[in-house]
Amino acid sequence: MSKTSGIPESELIQECKKGSLKHQELLYKHFFSFAMGVGMRYLSNRDDTMEVVNDSFIKVFKSIKDFKNEQNLKPWLSRIVINSALDRLRRDRKHQYQTGLENASEVSYPALALDNLNARDICKLLDKLPLMQRMVFNMYEIDGYSHDEIGSKLQIPASSSRVNLSRAKEKLREAFSLEQAV
Repeated sequence: MSKTSGIPESELIQECKKGSLKHQELLYKHFFSFAMGVGMRYLSNRDDTMEVVNDSFIKVFKSIKDFKNEQNLKPWLSRIVINSALDRLRRDRKHQYQTGLENASEVSYPALALDNLNARDICKLLDKLPLMQRMVFNMYEIDGYSHDEIGSKLQIPASSSRVNLSRAKEKLREAFSLEQAV
């Protein structure tokens, strides 16, 4: 059942497939927070995230006729939001200077007990990461992409994805240590 309307999600989807604006609005309201949460992992600016989420819902409503009812809507929506956020970041990145990591070596460190952090603490720590490291960390650790998939989506070598992940983890460890010391 949908929290916002009392209508089952399957019915919302069916009505959206028929083009019902009322049900599109209900679906939007039902999944808005979820989509914002996904988007905020990639874009720390709330206004940019809002734009990406709205663009994502437009894509959802344009292609919902192809959505299979037996699928779960959340993973499909999540992929659309992630891809839209990555498109936004790629577009914005064209205007930034990027250094190549192709020849960098991968560094690994023993794991620390980051398990004690809650979700809000982790989001604060992730916001401290450089953009590329935050994207790679989210895609690999949270969304389950492989380094090859990350490389393809971000247009970087898979080795750069591994290096960025390693560096992100190290920075998170350092940030976690600082948080614990305070």
